[in-house]
Amino acid sequence: MPTEPNRAAEPRRVVIEPGGPMLVEGPVEIVLDDGGTVVCDRFMVALCTCRRSRRYPLCDTSHRRRRRPES
Repeated sequence: MPTEPNRAAEPRRVVIEPGGPMLVEGPVEIVLDDGGTVVCDRFMVALCTCRRSRRYPLCDTSHRRRRRPES
């Protein structure tokens, strides 16, 4: 029977990239709005914050195609 991981052992690191994704040390299980889940066992998981990703909630770098306003 699988045991529940000791979540208090080591906190997960989350890095917010300005203008980019949120990076989370994996593996992770992501719970979606509709109650579904996405499981990713990578060592670093990029979560989309702009909602442009075709693989949402995972980032596919679609945010890079957005044009930046000229200064």
